[in-house]
Amino acid sequence: MSFLLVAVLVVSSLSYLKITSDKSWTLDKINSQKLDWQDCYGGFECSSFKVPVDYEKISKNTFTLKVLRHNASDRQNRLGAIFVNPGGPGGSATDYAYNAESIVSPEISSKFDIIGFDPRGINSSEPIRCLTNSEEDEFLSADASSGEPKKVRELIAISKAFAAKCKEAAGAKLGHYSTLEAAKDMEVLRNLLKEKNLNYLGKSYGTYLGTLYAALYPQSVGRMVLDGAVAPNISLREQELAQAVGFDKALDNYLSSQNNFKMKDVTKLLERSSSKPLKSESGRLATESLVITAIAQSLYDSKSGWPALTNALELALEKRDPRAILELADRYNNRDSSGNYYSNQNDISIMITCLDWQENRTVDQMLAEQAIFKNKSSVFGPYLSFAALPCKYWKAKPKLPKLDLSKINTKPILVIGVTQDPATPYKWAQTLSKSFLNADLLTLKGEGHIGHNRGNKCVDSAVDSYFLTGEAPAKSLICT
Repeated sequence: MSFLLVAVLVVSSLSYLKITSDKSWTLDKINSQKLDWQDCYGGFECSSFKVPVDYEKISKNTFTLKVLRHNASDRQNRLGAIFVNPGGPGGSATDYAYNAESIVSPEISSKFDIIGFDPRGINSSEPIRCLTNSEEDEFLSADASSGEPKKVRELIAISKAFAAKCKEAAGAKLGHYSTLEAAKDMEVLRNLLKEKNLNYLGKSYGTYLGTLYAALYPQSVGRMVLDGAVAPNISLREQELAQAVGFDKALDNYLSSQNNFKMKDVTKLLERSSSKPLKSESGRLATESLVITAIAQSLYDSKSGWPALTNALELALEKRDPRAILELADRYNNRDSSGNYYSNQNDISIMITCLDWQENRTVDQMLAEQAIFKNKSSVFGPYLSFAALPCKYWKAKPKLPKLDLSKINTKPILVIGVTQDPATPYKWAQTLSKSFLNADLLTLKGEGHIGHNRGNKCVDSAVDSYFLTGEAPAKSLICT
């Protein structure tokens, strides 16, 4: 089982820290830290800063967060800094900023510093793992899409175990990995950098981080691009159902684009994976959960993902070889060929989700709703209907924002939505753009997840112009 709001990341590591210990923290002291920048990775700068575990009860307990900076090359004409976040929950923004020269245009990287910080618990900012590699394998291979009582009981047990292990790993910090707190951390970093306004480029889940920041600190918002939007007031149930429908639609579009396979072939593979999973040469099983994950991974990008899915289906259906299926699933789950998980995104994504959203449904209600999910999304629906099950057993209360997320008043911002986006459906972008009093919606008619930096000149030039001038593109710009 897993959550589907993710972004594809590049892996690196950071290890820079030079902060004195202070046992009498106050908000003033937190905002008066000195960033000790060190050269790193040949052309970048790295540093660390501390934030309180609990902003409501500031004490000596802190998180140490890592930050990476790519300096603007044209220092004389520098326009400021752009904070970036690739999504997740759990995506590494330091890794993302490390790729500054490829995630934004040369015009942007020459005029702006690109700043990425790993939010609490993520990657290099006190990363937390709840499960061992073998436990992670078991957890990600489990599902109750069939609704069979035995499968449901097994999924409940593994979800309870996950919640208990996260409590053991996090201790008193368990309830403090929320996006609301990460947004407050971002304001601390803005203050430490002495940036008058926060310019921001957030993708996928990163749009929710940007939205909460804007609601908390509307006067601090500068030029903000939210791409692949998450609707701010949507429930977990609505998220799961909308994503299930979105991925089914993307799968339909993929199958309509080629002559190799039809839906019956995909259904056949899933049925076989449920009863008699294909086995790799190493003995690893391509379970139904991993097959679903592999298909989802391939639907994020039609240019590279669709051909990869065709190859995987050919091997699995025609040669009974699950290697390509497992490779796609592993890419999604950040697992290497040796069985090691090279990031903690699987664990921290659920930890963040369970703090960001309230799961009010009972297990019986989830089970009863499987028919609704399956009716609206025959492939992904039954699987995603139980996606938030670990949150039922979470050992900490959600950190729900006590903010009005419907009339956020900032300088003009830019929201980007892709009409056939499977992970963050286009209607979420429409909803988010209406949540701001001064937001322009840029629509990309096409396939895949997120719109910026995917080779569409219309979208990319609009984003560049906005960051360079501060002026949003023509109202309701539509790119094809």
